[in-house]
Amino acid sequence: MAAVLPPAKRPKVYHGVPEPPQEPPKPSPNVVVHFVNEDDGAPIAPAVNLPANVARESLEALVNQLRTKDDDEHVPYAFHVALPADASKGDAPTRIVISKSIEADVLGHPSLAFSEEDVLVVRCAPQSVFKVRPATRCSSTLSGHSSPILCASFSPTGALLATGSGDTHVRLWNLDTETPSHTLVGHTGWVLCVEWDPLERKLASGGHDGQVRMWDPRTGKPTGEAMKGHTKWVTSLAWEPLHLNPSAPRLASSSKDGTVRVWSSLTRKLEYALGGHTASVNVVKWGGGGKGGKGVLYTASSDRTVRVWDPHGGKQLMVLNDHAHWVTTLALSTDFVLRTGPFDHTGKRPASNEEARELALKRYEGLVNRTPELLISGSDDHTLFLWSLFSSGSTSVGGGVKPKPVTRLTGHQRQVSHVAFSPDGRWAASAGWDSAIRLWDCSGSQGTVSGLFSADISRCLLTVPGSGNLGKFVATLRGHVGPVYRLTWSADSRMVVSASKDATVKIWDLKTYKLKVDLPGHLDEVYCVDFVTDKIVSGGRDRTLKMCALPFHSPPLGLKYVVRWKN
Repeated sequence: MAAVLPPAKRPKVYHGVPEPPQEPPKPSPNVVVHFVNEDDGAPIAPAVNLPANVARESLEALVNQLRTKDDDEHVPYAFHVALPADASKGDAPTRIVISKSIEADVLGHPSLAFSEEDVLVVRCAPQSVFKVRPATRCSSTLSGHSSPILCASFSPTGALLATGSGDTHVRLWNLDTETPSHTLVGHTGWVLCVEWDPLERKLASGGHDGQVRMWDPRTGKPTGEAMKGHTKWVTSLAWEPLHLNPSAPRLASSSKDGTVRVWSSLTRKLEYALGGHTASVNVVKWGGGGKGGKGVLYTASSDRTVRVWDPHGGKQLMVLNDHAHWVTTLALSTDFVLRTGPFDHTGKRPASNEEARELALKRYEGLVNRTPELLISGSDDHTLFLWSLFSSGSTSVGGGVKPKPVTRLTGHQRQVSHVAFSPDGRWAASAGWDSAIRLWDCSGSQGTVSGLFSADISRCLLTVPGSGNLGKFVATLRGHVGPVYRLTWSADSRMVVSASKDATVKIWDLKTYKLKVDLPGHLDEVYCVDFVTDKIVSGGRDRTLKMCALPFHSPPLGLKYVVRWKN
């Protein structure tokens, strides 16, 4: 018996009208692309002709093949194209990040600044070889403090957590059981700041009682008596960098009394006091640069000045008086590597002080070889200044020349509350009482594109910005409905986390410059937030800590982390 064919399908009819024929896919144009290094503007390879719909992952593979280095390591890259000055308006981003393809992101950009006839200069920024996945919600709530939590800080490896509160206590937390391991009793006033030494051997705390105390985190016992000398409350603390003094790093403390005191961690005695400021010293930072690489102290004060000191004797080197109001925050481009010392994402621990010094020095030099140690100062005058004080081209106060800032960062509508550099030193984020977060490009690329294209290419719309690109505004992150108090970065420099008066913690994505995850949970203002390795912690007026823990390992390159949450 012969097989019977099924009847033909009835054609679809739309309200009595046959289905219109499908339009053929639109062919993707070819574009001429030149890949350049974001750090110095150097070309990675000659210009290439590519289909505009090539995916971002394929661009990354192509750049790794075009690199002239003879290593087999695959380096992840982020790509962007700078918008012309006349195409960027107001608070709109000044660059186009390529997240899908050149056709979708650049040629299809609403500004219509580029066409397929342009030669596109794509800037390539190498990313960290590991990746931290964002949190999606708080995994646990830690209670114990009886007053608002004013400060929180992870140890350099992220294995320990210290918090300070208005109840006059410092608490150390066991992150495995998520319970207090030690309660450090000794202060008689609010604990305003806590700071770990780079090898996790000691914890320092400063309080409203004007005392500085050192603690042994293993036993929870104080290391000797309190270090007294300040006549008003302690505002901040800073340890001497590990690569300068691995065995007995000194501690600097700033105070409302207008002085900065440098203490010996061995004898807990005062070495010297810095008394040049005429009002409250709000922040002290201990940098690893300076003349001869011997370190340098930076202090910011309500007398509207930032002062630079020699840590060996306390001689004043510079006075930066460009701000018109109180200077309330400082940040160094090397803050992360100085804080974490010899520890990185591999999790290796040094066996001796000398090995720790070598590892810390290697990490520090790897960062400053690309861009010298940069300083950003933020003020209640709504502005920030970017400084490069010890680079080869900077001026010297010793010659009678007033040091000049690299650039003035404007845009905030109210006081600047906090500023922080990304771990790789390429970005800076500033938070203000205007509820906004602003991103700045601090990658330090210099030079213009010259001699990169053949003579038959007559139209080149973009050039790589010169030294004026340092400190250039990138984007504004909006989403908070109250003042933003604190900022912190993920270890891979791909996310920034903010804490606000609106009782939320928010994670922002630097690929899209938009909100990635909103972390509600606090019942009142959030005063502090910290993010080291794989954990986020936040504390505030509701007297509780919110913990967001992400499993963090060292997988092969390209393997993403997996988030697991506890109920």
